[in-house]
Amino acid sequence: MFKNLMAFWKGKDFLTEVLEEFKEMLDDTKYMFESVCRGLIEGKADPCLKDKTYEIDKKVNLIEKKIRKRIVEHLSIQPTIDVPASLVLMSVVKDAERVGDYCKNMFEIIGLLEKPLKKELFKELFDNIDKEIMDEFEMTQKAFIESDEEVAREILYLERRVVRKCDEIVRTLAKSNLPTNEAVCLALLARYFKRIAAHLTNIGSSVILPISDLDFFDERLRNEKG
Repeated sequence: MFKNLMAFWKGKDFLTEVLEEFKEMLDDTKYMFESVCRGLIEGKADPCLKDKTYEIDKKVNLIEKKIRKRIVEHLSIQPTIDVPASLVLMSVVKDAERVGDYCKNMFEIIGLLEKPLKKELFKELFDNIDKEIMDEFEMTQKAFIESDEEVAREILYLERRVVRKCDEIVRTLAKSNLPTNEAVCLALLARYFKRIAAHLTNIGSSVILPISDLDFFDERLRNEKG
């Protein structure tokens, strides 16, 4: 269905403009994630990281509103033809906006930490989850913008691994003897990673799922062993 809808809209000014704006949201949130990870995990925070993070978050929010306004205006002119595709776009722009919110939440962990994160401990617990999520940003954009079904399915399996890792981290921290501040901040980071991965997957999976299943993609993939 997604390919048919994109083919129907192909070449139309409306779709071109919306996809450009949506791509900008994904680029901006990816930059937020990468920058905050560098500051939080590697201790290489840009002196202007706070200002940049909040500025980009506001920009992403404004783009979401702009896209939604475009969709409403478009439907007022063609109220029946483009409803399914419009619903898909309404859903995915909200997911992109939520990714920005969680990146901002990640930045706030820096202010909660009493001491910088220990790199060795982070590496032991998280096992490159941050890098896997960076890969998912790239895959999500390719899956959605290019209507790539194969990449969309790969995202589902990647998200499953990230979810399991993040849940295991929280369980490990709950049983650990780490200082409360450190354990709480690491648990929050695991939860934010999990939510970012989930929202990116919602975007990517929109390529292969019916509208009714958006945000409720195949639970079997998450529970499957492997």
